[in-house]
Order: sequence, then C-alpha cells, then structure tokens
Amino acid sequence: MIDDALEITVDGVSYKYSQLGEAARAQVANLQFVEAEIARLNSMLAVMQTAKNAYNSALNELLPRTTQ
Repeated sequence: MIDDALEITVDGVSYKYSQLGEAARAQVANLQFVEAEIARLNSMLAVMQTAKNAYNSALNELLPRTTQ
C-alpha cells in the first residue's frame, strides 16, 4: 500500500502516515490544503505585483514631464 511508504515530518520527527490516527490524517490534509492555497496566493501576488509595476510604468510614460 502506498500509505506505508509515506512519512510525515513534524518538528523534525518523522511519522509513518499509515500509523497516524484519523484525526491526525485529517490535520495532515488540512495542512496540505492550506500550503497549496498559500502557494497559489503567492503566485497570484507575484502576478499582481508584476501587473502593478507595468501599469505604473505605463502611467509614468503618459504623465506630462515637468522640469525642476
């Protein structure tokens, strides 16, 4: 079974997934979901920051030049 090969490491201690109770497995699933969401949001943030920089650059090109 594939679960026999899976190990979960928490605070430097490894545990076999197959030996975890149902509640612990549920928490592992919760952590996996949250980690995936954080990765997705970080990717989205990078896209939004790139777009912001592009819009800022485009705006600067359109603004009238002032002399100081």
